[in-house]
Amino acid sequence: MSTATFEHRSEVPASAPETFAWHTRPGALQRLTPPWERAEVVRHDGVHDGDIAELRVAVGPVTQRWVARHRDFIDGVQFADEQVEGPFAHWLHTHRVEPRGADRCVIEDRIEYALPMGGLGRAFGGGFVQRKLERMFAYRHATLAGDLERHLSVPRTPLTVAISGATGLIGTALGAFLATGGHRVLSLVRRAARGDDEIAWDPAAGTIDGARLEGVDAVIHLAGANVGEGRWTVARKRELRDSRIAGTSLLARTLASLAKKPAVLVSASAIGWYGAQDGLVDETAPAGDGFLAELCREWEAAADPARAAGIRVAHPRIGIVLTPSGGALAKMLPPFRMGLGATLGDGSAPLSWVSLDDVLGALHFAVYRRDLEGAFNVTAPSPTTQGELASALGRALHRPAGLKVPGAALRLLLGEMATSVLTGARVVPGRLQSMRFSFQQPTLDGALARALGVVASSAAPL
Repeated sequence: MSTATFEHRSEVPASAPETFAWHTRPGALQRLTPPWERAEVVRHDGVHDGDIAELRVAVGPVTQRWVARHRDFIDGVQFADEQVEGPFAHWLHTHRVEPRGADRCVIEDRIEYALPMGGLGRAFGGGFVQRKLERMFAYRHATLAGDLERHLSVPRTPLTVAISGATGLIGTALGAFLATGGHRVLSLVRRAARGDDEIAWDPAAGTIDGARLEGVDAVIHLAGANVGEGRWTVARKRELRDSRIAGTSLLARTLASLAKKPAVLVSASAIGWYGAQDGLVDETAPAGDGFLAELCREWEAAADPARAAGIRVAHPRIGIVLTPSGGALAKMLPPFRMGLGATLGDGSAPLSWVSLDDVLGALHFAVYRRDLEGAFNVTAPSPTTQGELASALGRALHRPAGLKVPGAALRLLLGEMATSVLTGARVVPGRLQSMRFSFQQPTLDGALARALGVVASSAAPL
């Protein structure tokens, strides 16, 4: 069998032991899976000999199972995974960590692989696979370096963190990010708990297993129905409100009643709080008008019982999260890839965006910064417009973006929700910037390149 070889090396700003340990923790494979890949981590036992990793990978309309078994484990030095079921005729991936002084190391990924159908597979798929691996490992090494930099910027004492909305877009990524940093993550779930890492709650019924929250260090509350799904009918508005107010109130009252309270409740909010405003908008701006602004005001106020009990409460007002894993960008990608990219309205509507990596970083930052209390904006420092986003996405995908969806058509399609699309505010992260928070993707072009894997990453190759 004729095999090909792929190698990728880069320097990481962390010691070899810490870098190796990151790979051994829960959530590592999930963090390393690029968001543009339609892949789901089904199982990941670890990286010791015999441990299994299983993914469900979408290839066009077909879903394929990919199973690898780990081998060649040398603690602190290397591990490997070998395909036992999947798309390749042969696959052996070796990960090595080489120290470069006390606080730096080199991570090396080396893959020996063979495509199915022998020479025919190499002829038609060899170049495609090499390019795919280059994109993937540039992303993986940049993720590793960025995550380690954030984890090493705070005290290394492991925390126990409870997360609501843990299966949502942000919550899923946040759980993996915290776990790879060595923290224990407890997920609030709307069913019976299936293990000691889950806590049962039912906001609609007003029930929660409060005893399981005794002694947690921090709570990050992200739960709430998706504002961008479905028309805002009377019933849908009620659902959006109840999913936020009831859950936040229940959680805040429960935390307030604990004998051993968490140090902090990071309770999510949104930039909809500002409504439509002119100029750059920071946290000193007044509240706006409209359904979203009113919803956000009630949402934040519902956390008052925790605040009154002496718990530090921080409200991240989160902007439009740009990731192909979900949300606005995921909806835009199919038409743009088909050459049907369009601007919503006349293109002038403000759009305050943020990368998923920087959302995770800001939530992590809020847990540790004792002087970060109350509302703070989680947006990139460079807000844009609907038209500029369409142009940037067209550039990233090398596709035209000259179509327009008239505002009247949006109002017909979306109803009241169209107002939030066609108006808004240029929201800036004033408090995070004043506290010297480090944005990993501060520019729109850079954030799209990172999310879509369309250019080389910022990891330093060797």
